[in-house]
Amino acid sequence: MKRIVILLLAVATMVATGCAELANTTSVQGSQNDTKTTIAIADELQARQATPDDFDYSLERYNLIRRAYWVNGQRDRARIYPSPIADMPLGYVVLFTGSGAVVGRFVVEGKVTSLNSYLTPDSEYYELIPNGNMMSRNYNKWLADVDGSYGENDSGIFFFTPDGKYVEWTGTYLYSDIPFEISDPIVRIGG
Repeated sequence: MKRIVILLLAVATMVATGCAELANTTSVQGSQNDTKTTIAIADELQARQATPDDFDYSLERYNLIRRAYWVNGQRDRARIYPSPIADMPLGYVVLFTGSGAVVGRFVVEGKVTSLNSYLTPDSEYYELIPNGNMMSRNYNKWLADVDGSYGENDSGIFFFTPDGKYVEWTGTYLYSDIPFEISDPIVRIGG
């Protein structure tokens, strides 16, 4: 009788394990199907709404070039760096502390730009797949930024004011292309 009970337990375990494996296989196949469907939908939408290819000028690159001059001690070059945009758009930004207090309000010439936007890529390869195998990051050739340095910037933003001043911020901000007023919020400490 003991052998029959052990045999029944073994069979029950195998059946349960097989069901779990079948459920895992079904789940993986379902995820793969979802991924394929999502890619197909994205491809279709991108074909219908293609990325614009008729830009004449990039305000992002303009800011990055000016910043490269500015932070490398060539502020005069940053100030006089020409833009073909005759009527440069203006934006408005308010900078906040973590507790919500207003640190400053500025008019922005052009746009706000991420400190982690770059003029050039940071590596030769983002993903290199020779013969179908993913290569290690150790094989990647890291490239220096325009000033010869490597690495990342702080997370944050930078911008230039209409009078040519440079502002960098790593906190919370509100940005718009319309002027707005914000009353100084009440600073709350604790919950």
